Amino acid sequence: MATETSTSAAAGSGAGNWVESYTGMSTDNIKGLVLALSSSVFIGTSFIVKKKGLRKAGASGVRAGVGGYSYLYEPLWWAGMITMIVGEIANFAAYAFAPAILVTPLGALSVIISAVLAHIMLKEKLHIFGMLGCVLCVVGSTTIVLHAPQEREIESVAEVWDLATEPAFLFYATVVLAATFVLIFRCIPKYGQTHIMVYIGVCSLVGSLSVMSVKALGIALKLTFSGMNQLIYPQTWLFTVVVVACILTQMNYLNKALDTFNTAVVSPIYYTMFTSLTILASVIMFKDWDRQNPTQIVTEMCGFVTILSGTFLLHKTKDMVDGLPPTLPIRISRHTDDNGYGAEGIPLRSAAEGIPLRSPRAAE
Repeated sequence: MATETSTSAAAGSGAGNWVESYTGMSTDNIKGLVLALSSSVFIGTSFIVKKKGLRKAGASGVRAGVGGYSYLYEPLWWAGMITMIVGEIANFAAYAFAPAILVTPLGALSVIISAVLAHIMLKEKLHIFGMLGCVLCVVGSTTIVLHAPQEREIESVAEVWDLATEPAFLFYATVVLAATFVLIFRCIPKYGQTHIMVYIGVCSLVGSLSVMSVKALGIALKLTFSGMNQLIYPQTWLFTVVVVACILTQMNYLNKALDTFNTAVVSPIYYTMFTSLTILASVIMFKDWDRQNPTQIVTEMCGFVTILSGTFLLHKTKDMVDGLPPTLPIRISRHTDDNGYGAEGIPLRSAAEGIPLRSPRAAE
């Protein structure tokens, strides 16, 4: 009887400890979590609204995918842009309260939202293996979140600057910038219209640097609002310039990716690459793994492998539609309607857009 009592007491104590640890999230972390989830909802929705605007603008002008900017005169595109800005502001605020390695993977929600809305609003289809790729991306990201390290305490923007100017992160930033310039000036002119990884590669590489700068700027503003003015430091303004430059670059090439490829494919691949590179940048700059044991690090690496597997599966099945071979040619026209067909009923989009490559007249 005594044994049962002690066992029950131990179980109750264990349950109490579990509840205490589960509900023991700090106020700042709760704020960061709510902001990150809200950001994913807004950003996932913005993908769809912006693409609707891009399609409408492309029907009467030069498509963004081939260098046009007629979408700037389309109100629907601006509605999507405003939605994305709201999401980015929420995301920006989240980085000021929670670790980057926790906030960034929560973008998985935007993948699910954009894929569902693309199916409903844009009539885009995602192959079943593409769906599996999405699941793998989410599972891998969840694994990373569950084993994420605690964020280090930062007390001034000068401390962040010291971390950013250490040799390891300077080397990473140099490699990222070199790869970005190669993609922009060598790869995009040749492969931008046929290889989805080119545009997304630019967005993801630049994005990893923007998140580090956003984190620094967020910390500076948070400390300023708490009474420790960080606006007097030149580093704060330098981080601001980097954030603006990176966001403008991401916006430009993300528009091109959305206008050229299937939204249900762009969203998860962009999310996966962006998350992976951001976590890598955070590990290098903030030395997150220095505060973890080998088991935690290996588990996080398994999460990385799972994410990469999902990316590969999505990429290999982006041209597949049920009942059609995956090697059909891609044809893109400046003038299409919402169903992806020209005025003469000629198929103008490939299976990458989730639309069968056959004339509707033939189907009749």
